[in-house]
Amino acid sequence: MLKGKEFSTYFKEICTRQKLRLQEVFLNADISEGYGYKLMSGEKRTRQRDIILRLCYAAKMTTDETQTALKLYGLPELYVKSPRDALIMVCFNERPGSVIEVNGFLKGNGFDPLRSSGTIE
Repeated sequence: MLKGKEFSTYFKEICTRQKLRLQEVFLNADISEGYGYKLMSGEKRTRQRDIILRLCYAAKMTTDETQTALKLYGLPELYVKSPRDALIMVCFNERPGSVIEVNGFLKGNGFDPLRSSGTIE
């Protein structure tokens, strides 16, 4: 069903369905608007999966939608046998709050928070 669909097209379709503007998603993901739009246009690419996870979470995507988005972007999907990934999946399923609260949940369980665009790999 999604073959050939680009990440940005898929992402924008989800946002439209959720009645979210991209500007709002970038704000909720704690990603600068300029950087977010460059990611959507393909002008910029990231190798940081956490950036895409932040965007997906802010766009209120389900775990399955997030897996598809990661695949379309060319990044590894969340892996349930990875303890950090499993906690992230719980966050996508249970929606504990904002990205900041997700980061608090990850830190509270001894894992690195979702990195932002300002963090060097």
